[in-house]
Formats: sequence, C-alpha cells, structure tokens
Amino acid sequence: MKKQVFFIHGGNSFSKQEDFLQYLRTVPIRNLPGKETLIKWTKTLSESLGDNYETYTPQMPNSQNSDYEEWRIWFERHFEYLRDGVILIGWSLGGMFLAQYLSENKTPFKIKTLFLLAAPCGLYPGEGGNDCGNFQFDPEILRKLPENATNIAIWHSKDDFVVPYEHALEYKKHLPKAELVTFTDKNHFLIPEFPELIEKIREI
Repeated sequence: MKKQVFFIHGGNSFSKQEDFLQYLRTVPIRNLPGKETLIKWTKTLSESLGDNYETYTPQMPNSQNSDYEEWRIWFERHFEYLRDGVILIGWSLGGMFLAQYLSENKTPFKIKTLFLLAAPCGLYPGEGGNDCGNFQFDPEILRKLPENATNIAIWHSKDDFVVPYEHALEYKKHLPKAELVTFTDKNHFLIPEFPELIEKIREI
C-alpha cells in the first residue's frame, strides 16, 4: 500500500476588506505570456516522491483572501480518502491552518508526522493588512496539538522575508518535543527544489 502525503499550500488572508482590495490593485501580475514562470518545489512534490507515494496537493479555496472556515470544510472533505499513517505538510498559511485545526479538532486517522514549514504562529502583523485574518490563534492552544500529532517537525529559514524566524521559535516554545530544523539560505521556501524535505519524507 502506498504511503500517503497530504500537502496544504500557503495563501493570503486579510482581516479588512479594504486591505484586500488594495492588494488587488497593487500586487504584481504573474505568469504572463512570454514571462519566466517561477518553478517551486511544491509543483513537483508528487513527481519527486515517486510512485510509492499517494500525494495529495489540493487547491484550497480562495487563496488570495483565504477564510479559515472554508479551508476547514475543504480539508475535512478529504478525510474519507486518508488513512492512518498519513504525513501532513503545511507550508506558510497552510502550516498555520494545520497547527490551529489539529489543536482544536481530532482527525479520524492517525498522523505519522506533521511538518510545519515557514508557518506563522499566533498573531501575525503582515504587510499591507495581509495579517492571516481568521487563521490567527492564541499560541496557548498548541498544547493540545501533540494529542493529534505526536511527531511534529518545525522547519524555517533564518532569512525568511515573509514570516520571521521568530515564529518558528514561538512554535518550539509551545511544542518543546517538536523537532526544529533551521536553515540559513532558503528564504520562505520559495525555491525550485527541496531535496532535504523529500529525503526526510522518505526516511519516515
């Protein structure tokens, strides 16, 4: 039976509608014809892991201005397909979502390992009002997280220009048994390849 990996991407979330509208007015438009497209490891995760893995990479709802309740519903829609031993990976807002969800809810399957990659923790001021909206949480709830995910890995790079490294330390403070893996040169994991993660998944 194939091993299961479930990956949740990042996104934006604004508490104030006007901040979101201003973001739409000013954010650079990507993927235009004739322009070079940034290739990220997230796009090739399934291919990199290979045929021995059943890799889920769902598109979460409305990622330009995400809503926690919408993500909760969509995440739970996938539960019927997931089995004991699944590896959960949350990157950026996806990690923040999984941290909150698993601190407040039990899943019908057992989680092998939870990866929190460059994830904001608790309150996040953001820039231009992109403050993670209703994904923000009181870090004290994290004490419940190990009840649902006993193996937790916090991965962050010190040169992250989106989510400061201090957020990783905040997770570690509230999850002392979690493994903290620190990089110095991988920014917000906006990188074309992530061999360290692929290797770690294969070791599990």
